[in-house]
Amino acid sequence: MVKKGTFSLIDWLETHWTTPAFSGWLLGVLALCFFGAATNTMAGWLYVLSGTILALLILSAILSVRSLSKIEVRRSPLNPVSAGDDLTVEVIIENKSKSPKTLLQILDIVPVVLDKPKNTAIEAIEPQGEHHWTYYLTTQQRGVYHWHEVQLRSGSPLGLFWCRRSQEVPAKAVVYPQILPLNHCPLIDTIGQEESDQKQSDRRFQAASEGVTKALRPYRYGDPMRMIHWRTSAKYDEFQVRELEVVTGGEDIIICLDSGSVWKDNSFEQAVIAAASLYFYASRAQLNVKLWTAKTGLIYGNRTVLETLAAVNSEEDNKEHILPKIPLIWITENTASFEHLPLGSRWLLFPQEAEKIPSFLGQTLRGLVISSEQSLQNQLQKIPQ
Repeated sequence: MVKKGTFSLIDWLETHWTTPAFSGWLLGVLALCFFGAATNTMAGWLYVLSGTILALLILSAILSVRSLSKIEVRRSPLNPVSAGDDLTVEVIIENKSKSPKTLLQILDIVPVVLDKPKNTAIEAIEPQGEHHWTYYLTTQQRGVYHWHEVQLRSGSPLGLFWCRRSQEVPAKAVVYPQILPLNHCPLIDTIGQEESDQKQSDRRFQAASEGVTKALRPYRYGDPMRMIHWRTSAKYDEFQVRELEVVTGGEDIIICLDSGSVWKDNSFEQAVIAAASLYFYASRAQLNVKLWTAKTGLIYGNRTVLETLAAVNSEEDNKEHILPKIPLIWITENTASFEHLPLGSRWLLFPQEAEKIPSFLGQTLRGLVISSEQSLQNQLQKIPQ
């Protein structure tokens, strides 16, 4: 294969028509030698021999091009994986012709950040048959990866010429960030404690109003019989159903990733892992948790959150989405961003090496300063200061 960015006539011929293999070049030189000898000696058998070799080369060139016709390549959908897991890739090569296809090479041009291009050899594909090629990619870093090119190469049937063709077969691989198993997380458990008096008032209101009739409406098919208000139904000569006052307890927990700021690469990757781990810790605790990023705003749902965190980047445009006005968990590298956080919020700071932590942070809002030298999992389970 020729590196991208360099031009090679042989490479161009192989991808647009066909190019001789080493044996093809050798036979071509022999044919010229025999033809030269024939012109000098006027020996007929040398003319026949050189002509036979030339005909063999022409036939081999034509057949090598035809060997890649009527072949269709497609992929099975790629299932998302978490960083560190193996990504399973399945490529299906279908022979739509009425003759077998033999001696094929398949090359999948995988992104360099994932791995080097993967290749395999296929001995034969029966007429109207399929060949399933499965390989595995070890994922190291979260992200959304796209690639689209699969190359087919063949020297069939004589191996004198090589022919290569590319097919557009789009692939999208989603690699989720790692999720740390947190046994406890005081950062989540204590959020909004400063507004505990208000929450106590909400609980008293809920206890007083839960089950109180809010309104009456006509009966609809499927309504439970116990909800029928019999006195009113008798008065209006039709079933009337009670609608009860229901108060939902607890506010949303908003995990905000400061993706609109400038980050160091390693710190941002750790911040994404922290955001994913905090989200799923709160989700396992059956809390009403949402995620906020500068690009997407508020989102929720496990799959949506994971796909967002897989694709998120630093320095995103945050002009359209403003922070919610309720207590939140702010994940950032920029201490200046703490000024506008709502009361009761928590913070997770990934400081730069030479940055001095302001002394007033722990006095107004509580949080954790994350050190790159310690385990992120252990630090997320500490009590915020």
